[in-house]
Amino acid sequence: MSEATPFDRIEENLGRERTALARILPRLEERFSAKLAPPQWDAFNRRLKKEFSFLFQRLFVLYGKEYDFFYHLECILASAAQFWIDRPNELKALDALRESDPVWFTSNRMVGAMCYVDLFAGDLKQMREKIWYLKELGITYLHLMPPFKVPNGDNDGGYAVSSYREIQPALGTMEDLAQLATELRRHGISIVIDFVFNHTSDEHDWAQRALAGETEYQEFYRMYPDRMMPDRFEKSLPEIFPDEHPGSFTYHSRIGKWIWTTFHNYQWDLNYENPLVFSHMLEEMLFLANQGVEILRLDAVAFLWKKEGTNCQNLPQAHWIIQAYNSLVRIAAPAMLFKSEAIVHPDEVRKYIGVKECQLSYNPQLMAVLWNSLATREVKLLKSAMQRRFTIPPECDWVNYIRCHDDIGWAFSDDDVEVAGFDPLKHRRFLTQFYTGIFEGSFARGIPFQEDRQTGDARVSGTCASLCGLEQAIEANDPKLIELAIDRIMLVHGVIMTIGGIPLIYLGDEIAMLNDYGFHNVIDKQADSRWVHRGKFDWEQAALRNDMSTVPGRVHQGLLRLIQLRQQNVSFNTAETEFVDTGNNHIFGYFRTNNDHSVLCLANVSESPQRVEGRHLRLLGLRKTIVDLVSGQFITAIQELLLKPYQFAVLSVPRK
Repeated sequence: MSEATPFDRIEENLGRERTALARILPRLEERFSAKLAPPQWDAFNRRLKKEFSFLFQRLFVLYGKEYDFFYHLECILASAAQFWIDRPNELKALDALRESDPVWFTSNRMVGAMCYVDLFAGDLKQMREKIWYLKELGITYLHLMPPFKVPNGDNDGGYAVSSYREIQPALGTMEDLAQLATELRRHGISIVIDFVFNHTSDEHDWAQRALAGETEYQEFYRMYPDRMMPDRFEKSLPEIFPDEHPGSFTYHSRIGKWIWTTFHNYQWDLNYENPLVFSHMLEEMLFLANQGVEILRLDAVAFLWKKEGTNCQNLPQAHWIIQAYNSLVRIAAPAMLFKSEAIVHPDEVRKYIGVKECQLSYNPQLMAVLWNSLATREVKLLKSAMQRRFTIPPECDWVNYIRCHDDIGWAFSDDDVEVAGFDPLKHRRFLTQFYTGIFEGSFARGIPFQEDRQTGDARVSGTCASLCGLEQAIEANDPKLIELAIDRIMLVHGVIMTIGGIPLIYLGDEIAMLNDYGFHNVIDKQADSRWVHRGKFDWEQAALRNDMSTVPGRVHQGLLRLIQLRQQNVSFNTAETEFVDTGNNHIFGYFRTNNDHSVLCLANVSESPQRVEGRHLRLLGLRKTIVDLVSGQFITAIQELLLKPYQFAVLSVPRK
């Protein structure tokens, strides 16, 4: 949450707050209570009273200067009431379950997967036919890439939404999505959907009405009649997609205005200074909640608010908007959670995490430092970053991933890089060169994304297997290199399965799918290298998942073992994480502890055997004979513990 807020000054407005509640509640009751059974209205009323003070404060600092603020406040609460009325009874039952167990998502049974519906299954109906595959893998959290209606051609992989209430025709209908959500829920799988709320596509109805000259809808976006304000803003704005277009504004000759377009010129930034935008997006959010969406991934949270003289990222108002939405969801759909997507400085990422803001957050820092450790064969940066920035508020959790649908950026702190003994700028360039195969001796096969030719800055695209060296090893037909690549895949997945938080697998990585270079031949995709790791799911390769003589079988069975270890060991259930010094710069170590149940996880990030002194293990509380829960081997470490190349071990610690 934001450190500096004006909420301490709102004491003088307590009278307004009490008066507003006293006036609005009877009006809401008169309008809506007869549409619900008394217990259901009482539940809404109870939650509204509980949340009202917090909600009022956020909305007042955002919109209190509007002459019609109290009208907007009542409209917002009326929307919440109507969506509670419309909420299916099965979801209201889920609300009650979640309220009785608000930290359900911190359970060790949580294992996540993500995919594009069309690339994994074909459409939403066929997705239901693939639930067996998810259950076999142990998945309890399924993130579907945006299935909403988008423009044909350029649409940023689904992140340029034309309608939040319509599905891409090729994928099905909104009814199909609701049916899928219901079936997943009955199989114990929570559905996760992206809520792209920083911008819409230029084909959204609001944008089209703005283009038609309707002033009301032009005010839904940030539009300027000339370059005066854009030039002033751009003095402090970084370019997000320099390959796409310079600056953050796009001129539209039809209306003679410059439109704020942070990302692509067909993605128009919404104007959250307008309370109508807040209100309308709330309705879209609650509509999705009522389709059975249990977790909303809030896209591009850092960019919601704009202020001249800043970089327009991570401003306090962005936090207040999310906090207000969180409060309204607690009132109208309390089973739903928020997950933040903020690929910014690690310290800024953590500010979005909180029970009153986003209960879940992507952990881009862990992703970046894990790839760093494979490249450097050292854990200095990994250990420093985790010790300093892994801890988050209780009743919240990380979502840990090796890679996702997006590119891999080097989202770690310069301070941590310097502690590890590297120059931040040079080191990021090294990592980009390593994972794009330019650096001599690299095992990786990645492609640069949004490369700045002048500075050399870039992010990286590629599947987990290709970045871990499997593509190169298979081309060389070298069994030893294949073995090392598989070990790297197992190592990084071992860490995300056990370190604390929800592990997230991009479907295809569990069967070691390689880069798909066919995107070069598709006009709508060839300019975006991220499609190299968004290939169509290979069901023929998946058919080999139980055959240990094949690479897909070895990887799949290895991941199954890690998932079972996570889900069956009480040490990983709502547990604490403590990072330790292993005495070896090539071995990363941490304890997971749940009351008197504890394990020590060790990861050798090098292709050479590495040792931990026996006396060091005893110092950490281990006995001379220990069990590795990954390999099942009993290990006697009187003098030392020897870890094989890229070995990941989970050592059982004696109960006290």
